[in-house]
Amino acid sequence: MFINIGIVGATGYAGEELIGILLKHPNVRISYLCAKIDKPKVISDIFPKFKGKIDLVCYQPDIKYTAGGESDLVFLALPHTVSMKFTPRLLSAGKRVIDLSADYRLKDASIYTQFYKTKHADRAHLKNAIYGLPELYRQDIKKARLIANPGCYPTCAILALAPLVATNSVDLNSIIIDAKSGVTGAGRKASIESFFSEINEDFKAYKVNAHQHMPEINQELSGLAGKKIKVVFVPHLLPLNRGILETIYVKKTQNTKRKTQNTVSLYKKFYKKEPFVRIRGEGDLPQLKDVTGTNFCDIGIVESKEGIIIVTTIDNLLKGASGQAVQNMNIMYGFPEYTALL
Repeated sequence: MFINIGIVGATGYAGEELIGILLKHPNVRISYLCAKIDKPKVISDIFPKFKGKIDLVCYQPDIKYTAGGESDLVFLALPHTVSMKFTPRLLSAGKRVIDLSADYRLKDASIYTQFYKTKHADRAHLKNAIYGLPELYRQDIKKARLIANPGCYPTCAILALAPLVATNSVDLNSIIIDAKSGVTGAGRKASIESFFSEINEDFKAYKVNAHQHMPEINQELSGLAGKKIKVVFVPHLLPLNRGILETIYVKKTQNTKRKTQNTVSLYKKFYKKEPFVRIRGEGDLPQLKDVTGTNFCDIGIVESKEGIIIVTTIDNLLKGASGQAVQNMNIMYGFPEYTALL
């Protein structure tokens, strides 16, 4: 099987990663690129590393032209609040869509408005969007027309907590997520906060318990638990290009009697068939360099009499964005899930 791919937002960090991954994919052809640029330009002039590999012209965004093109699937690597302007037209034209923004992740439109400061413009498709976390929704992803690719922080947190939450093994009201991300998580944009001189040799917390990814984590964990969960979520900015590391603290209940070895076994059983989740042995904790440049999520566990500490890492641009998007595409079209990702 062979499919044509369009990428809207091709010059952002996620768009650049998508191009690089898809160029290695034997079953796809990148047929259309566009981005917010001053004038049409050959993509290999924008990213010289692609010279001799892909020399397509990257155009300025045009919803009508994108919908009318030959692409079978369109990746939307756009800022939040922008994707929902493209999606209805693309779906009406028979395209399948994988959206890397947050526009279709939250099922409650009022929560979206609260955290993204704008009303949702496409509620009709919001209810039909599939949350694109393969480890939890693979069967739904296979049939999906619209995938809401998860955020980077939520991917890391949900995968780290899913086995405990789904089995009601801990105090679900005690979850504290201490998260740290490289600066590419904010996207390729000019802002004082992302200037080298501002982030170098520094480390800071931001949007404490108010980050826009927090309701996404709450939504998915609540669905797994069958009851409402509210986590404490504290993100930090690392003076690094890429990578996410989260240290998650959960208290045990009086009924939690398992030892660390049994908790590790629970995780290994839960993710037994997952190609991109790697569970470490007892007390063996992952670090950023273990996953940077890969689509893997590595999880390590430390346990005490009172609680469980989970340390988990991903590359925010791959398993946290473009890699996971291609993983979803592979599932949608019946390709081996690891194609172009190993």
